[in-house]
Amino acid sequence: MNQAILFNDDLAFDEEQDAWCFTVLLSAQVISIYFHSMQLRKLEEIDSCTKFDLEEIVELWLEKNEPEGNTIHIQMR
Repeated sequence: MNQAILFNDDLAFDEEQDAWCFTVLLSAQVISIYFHSMQLRKLEEIDSCTKFDLEEIVELWLEKNEPEGNTIHIQMR
């Protein structure tokens, strides 16, 4: 796990973006992460196991990409 990433416990569905979202603290910058997925969109709530999977997806994304600005949109299949 990357120690520079702190995941906030604010996972919620964002109606405007039509995606699940939570914020992370990355090197003193607050970044909103949006997960665009047909499967996730159908869920009324996300359990802790799925939340852990989403956190892992963010870590993998950040290993390969640099955030531009304060939002990240992750397209999932």
